[in-house]
Amino acid sequence: MSRNYDLGHETHQQVVFVEWCELNRQKYPPLDSIYHVPNGEMRHPAIAAKLQSMGVKSGVPDLHLPFAAHGFHSLYIEMKRLVGGKLSKAQKEWRERLSSQGNLVVTCEGWEEAVKTTIEYLTPKP
Repeated sequence: MSRNYDLGHETHQQVVFVEWCELNRQKYPPLDSIYHVPNGEMRHPAIAAKLQSMGVKSGVPDLHLPFAAHGFHSLYIEMKRLVGGKLSKAQKEWRERLSSQGNLVVTCEGWEEAVKTTIEYLTPKP
């Protein structure tokens, strides 16, 4: 990771994780499909209203990997900073909703935990 980030911020943890995904696409081809769901950022009220009318919903996990593994339909990652990040009520509701439909939904404190979780998800079990 070549850039200098303040890793105390959730956003920067996610950026570093996505950089790791880009660097490891050949080793783990499903990483080509991971994407960010831009639902929780602060925006100008007019932009927020437009996006809400287009289907943006509060609480949806930050990242989605639409790849089935280990009996799950896909992997959702809610990224949190290393210290002090907590799930909101809306995030907990989405976690339950997505899990009940056969998805693996995880909360990762920092990019390293997200990497570990993703590798475990993408590695076939013996």
